[in-house]
Amino acid sequence: MKKFIYFIFIFFVFVGCDDFLDKKDPTATTFEEFFVDEEDLRRVVYSSYLDVFTNSSARTTLFYMDEAKSDNAYSRVEGDHHQRIANGNFNSNTQAFLYYYELYMKHLGRLNTFIASSDIPYVEDESIRQKYKGILEGLRVWHYFRLTARWGNVPFVLEPADLQTAIQPATPKQIILDSLFSIADDIAKKLPPDEYTSDKYMFNKYSFKALTMRYALYNGKYDLAAKLAKEIIDSGKYSLYPTYGDLFNYKACSKNKEFIMWMDMASHGNSSTYSFQHLGPQYRTGAGQSYSVPTKALVDSYWTLQGRSIDKCPLHSKEEYELNPRLNRDPRLSASIMGHGDFFYGEQIDIYNENSPMFYQKLRSSKTGYWFKKFVDEADAFKSSGAGTMEFPLLRYAEVLLTYAEAKIMMNDIDALTKKCINDIRRRAGLDMSIADVTLPEYSSYTQQQWIDLIRNERRLELAGEGQRYDDIIRWKIAEDVLNKPCEGHTRLVDGHKETLKVEDRSFKPYNYLWPFHENSLKVEPGLKQNPGY
Repeated sequence: MKKFIYFIFIFFVFVGCDDFLDKKDPTATTFEEFFVDEEDLRRVVYSSYLDVFTNSSARTTLFYMDEAKSDNAYSRVEGDHHQRIANGNFNSNTQAFLYYYELYMKHLGRLNTFIASSDIPYVEDESIRQKYKGILEGLRVWHYFRLTARWGNVPFVLEPADLQTAIQPATPKQIILDSLFSIADDIAKKLPPDEYTSDKYMFNKYSFKALTMRYALYNGKYDLAAKLAKEIIDSGKYSLYPTYGDLFNYKACSKNKEFIMWMDMASHGNSSTYSFQHLGPQYRTGAGQSYSVPTKALVDSYWTLQGRSIDKCPLHSKEEYELNPRLNRDPRLSASIMGHGDFFYGEQIDIYNENSPMFYQKLRSSKTGYWFKKFVDEADAFKSSGAGTMEFPLLRYAEVLLTYAEAKIMMNDIDALTKKCINDIRRRAGLDMSIADVTLPEYSSYTQQQWIDLIRNERRLELAGEGQRYDDIIRWKIAEDVLNKPCEGHTRLVDGHKETLKVEDRSFKPYNYLWPFHENSLKVEPGLKQNPGY
């Protein structure tokens, strides 16, 4: 019986390929018959992105929905698999962990098959084959980066699976990472250096280097992270777009030199995007569903206009800033988040008006009283289902600058470029650089810890709503602090007393830095060992 279970697991999770691809030849009965030409190579690359990274309607995997696993946001639907991870109400039988683990492992199996078979299709130009093969190898690396970040030690397989694969012990995380970074370097050398005219979502040399840079930073390989960031900076291929807020709506989302890894329309077959539905407010007959909404913790983290935290500003008290988030604040706040008193579609938002669809207690409204403005364009407000044509950044040039700065700060090697990277980010954001410029004397006495605090918050604000916060609080080992506090929303004065909307209690235990393997996974993969605490 156990061997039968292993066989079923291998067949459906690691090997199955044609159940998610449309066959051109309906008579094809083997993978070799199906996988015959250049278009088949392109198609498996497209499908490998779509199923895990670029499906525009899959709220479980969309990058911007990942924010709701962190202290930055709240997810109102448990089935999206973000809510329980944020509030800590989970165990080894929680469905989310089976869903994500099987998703990655299933597609790793497919990628292994595609890569091993990449010499089969006929191509006229051999460089095309090498490009697609390199992209597939890059996607495999990306899967393993994610798996090790969530579970630590996992099975590490780079060939099509067999029965023996299912029962092998998990490989230690560090051994996997050492292999991945070596492999990643070889892959980057094979990829074309320029962004593709079409299919720009596919890895090129520098977009893959940027992904590797991200995970070098995540895994404490600061030398490598700084090196890769510097290579991308020196390439001259990317730059900060002049107006921060325009990157996240139709003004600039499709045409800029800041997006390095794209989720463009081609990445999901030009199907509609639904970021307005997922993030936007329900307004009149509009389609906004408020599935992921910002928290008070995120709003309060935004600098003042002078680049100071709201509890260390001589101009106003912390309470004044809490009661009026628009007071003397970093312009990225108004570009990224809207809430009570702001204007949407020409009307002022009133979350306390019971007759308004934005009343905070209504199902499709925001329980925190805030909404993301990133990826929410009013042009989509009354389209059917909020369907749009938004294009998204999976990684921006701003992250490259932040990564260089963070990596150098962590090595206590704060050079001129470190400060320039921070200043470039702050200047584009619209801060008052007569005070916020980090080359000023005020910053010359900063300790390493003060620089760490600064770059961490700078990263939080710059990338808010873009799905990076959960990984950050995990790698910084601060989740025990920030996720052991209630999730809260808008603050106001009622009869002279400050009242804050409370959404839910949250909990994070020391062993939650790694996810549990689901009990079903342990049954079908005897080589797995449950992570401590579960």
